[in-house]
Formats: sequence, structure tokens, C-alpha cells
Amino acid sequence: MNRLTRTLTTSLCAGALLGSLGQAQAQTPEQSPGKPRELRVYNWADYMLPSVPKEFQAKSGIQLTWDVFDTNESLEAKLLTGNSGYDLVVPSNTFLDTQIKAGVFQKLDKSKLPNWQHLDPGLLELMTTNDPGNQYAAPYMYGTVLIGFNPDKVKAALGADAPVDSWDLIFKEENISKLKQCGVAMLDSPGDILPIALHYLGLDPNSSKTEDYDKASALMLKIRPHIAYFHSAKYMTDIANGDICVAIGYSGSFYQFANRAKEAGNGVVVDWRLPKEGAPLWYDSFAIPKSAQNVDEAHEFLNNLLEPQVVAPISDFLGYPNPNKDAMPLVGAEIRDNPNLTPTAEAQKTLYVLQPLPQRAERIRTRAWTKIKSGT
Repeated sequence: MNRLTRTLTTSLCAGALLGSLGQAQAQTPEQSPGKPRELRVYNWADYMLPSVPKEFQAKSGIQLTWDVFDTNESLEAKLLTGNSGYDLVVPSNTFLDTQIKAGVFQKLDKSKLPNWQHLDPGLLELMTTNDPGNQYAAPYMYGTVLIGFNPDKVKAALGADAPVDSWDLIFKEENISKLKQCGVAMLDSPGDILPIALHYLGLDPNSSKTEDYDKASALMLKIRPHIAYFHSAKYMTDIANGDICVAIGYSGSFYQFANRAKEAGNGVVVDWRLPKEGAPLWYDSFAIPKSAQNVDEAHEFLNNLLEPQVVAPISDFLGYPNPNKDAMPLVGAEIRDNPNLTPTAEAQKTLYVLQPLPQRAERIRTRAWTKIKSGT
């Protein structure tokens, strides 16, 4: 989901990271006799502040191998072989859910993670949807799916009292019909958009019921004539360029492309809101495969990552909040103090975490999405 914005904004990170690790290895003191301590990590291609693994390696003497992937499917293919060759991997929450059920991870040893105490209990509770008891995964970064908009164009279409903090902006035909003239876009993602429609209707966003998808489809088909397009990347540049005025997308996208618009000096302002009715929360976590060979070293890395002073600059670098309650006060105000990027404790109560659907329900959702996109 949020991967596209990472690739667009920090594409040099992987190369910088690997170069940094190479330098750190050269500076690490000679290991004592016996097998050197090592750790093999498989992370998203541009999802780490380069200095963090470099400094961990220099401090611990653990030799790091840092490989990268660009899709959850690539990671899953390695995990399902039963011998991924890695000690730490970074799945997204719905994939984590499926992989835990498939038995590919081992439980965390919390006695080796004293810094676990820094994690936000409210967010940990939300994350039990995919990881019951928070047994298998150490959460890393998170975000939401919400409404991004051009304030000037929305005001011109709907007036100063436009409900930009509510899904009513999009799901009420009297609103979206007026926004059609300046352009409305949505993610091309049934797994994100249909749960939002279900929740808006007061239904379970993780529903497996055919009748619920019929109701969500009816809602979507009513507003379908006013939606310019469905695409999971195009909306980012279009909203920054002023080509559309409203989009449903990822919180990090709007933050990053608002900055792009400022840098371009094109006069376009991009803003975003976490709707008061609630929204989906996504997150990524570090987990230890069952086949990991360096389990103690994996826990040592995780405990280091849970240090507030370590993870806070990662949030600044990536533009995402982290679930470390003692780290967030150290994060830049632009992220920390924006409730539409970092939800307040009260807003957290309105968020929901998505789960993978049973195969039968996934087919129902896919058929509904095909019907919605075609407008029939």
C-alpha cells in the first residue's frame, strides 16, 4: 500500500544503507575465535534510516547482511519455503496475519526485549487483530487510509463548511457530485476501499457476508459516476499538481506529496484528514522466521530498535509515525503534532485493523470491486 510512496521519496536509501554496512564491517574489530555473530535481515527496499543498522553493527560487533524486497508477495514466497535464510523480516499486517496462521514465525522472547515497555498499549491492542497477544511481531511503522484534498478547490465546490473531516465528503452524493468538476480519485484496492464503505454503513469492515458487500456495492455504485478514476499511485502526483481535488489514499502519501507541492512552488496546497467516523490502520512489523539461525542477535537488534532515541529519527526520515510512545515526543513536530498523521489516543478508538478474508469472501469482494469499477 504505502510502498509506492517510499519508492518515490527515498529511492536512494537501499544503496546508501548497503554502502554504510560495508563500511561498518570494515571497521568492526576482529571477532573472537569461533563462529562470528551475524544477523540476516530482509526489509523493504527503502525502509530504514541508513545510520541505524550501521551503528548497531559497530556497537554490537554483529555482522549484518541486509537484503531488500519490494512486495509482500516476494517476502511470502521466501517464508513459505520453510527456510528463508533470514533472521528478521518485515511483513505488512494482513500478510503477517496469514503467515502467523501458517506457522512460519517463532514467538518473541519478551524477556530479551526490555524496551518493549516503550510501545503504545492502545496501538498494541489494535494490532492484536493480526497478532493475538502481540506474540510474534514487533511493530515498526504505521499509518492510515484517509481523505486528502485541495482546500481551495474543495472550498470553491462546497463552501467553507465542507465536511473534510468526514467520509460524508465522498459517500454523500450531494457532496461528491459537486466535487466531480475538480476531480475525485480512489485507491484501486478493494481491500482498502470496501472496508471503508462497510464501516461507513455501520457494518463489519472485515465482513465475509455477501449481503454486506451488496450494500457496500450499492453505496459505491451510487457515487461511481462522480469518481474520476481508481489508481494506487496516480493520485499522489495528481493532487500535488492540482489535477484532482480529493482522493482516498495513504496518510504518508499526502504528507510526502504536500511537501512535493511546496517544493515545486506551484501554488497547490495539499491537506488531509482522518475522518471522525474512523479509518483503517495499517502497520509493518519485524518478525523472526521459524527457521532463523541467529535468534539471540535478532532479539538484540529488535531491542535496539525499540530504543526511543533509535526509532524516532527513523520516523523523521521516512515520514511515518511509530508505535513507540516514548519515541514520538522526540519525532519532529510536523509528524508528531499532526493528529491526521499521528492519531490521538481518542482517535485511535475509531481506527480498525483489516484482516485477510477467507477465500470465499475474497472472491465476493473481488466480484463486487469489478462491478463497481465498471459502473454496472
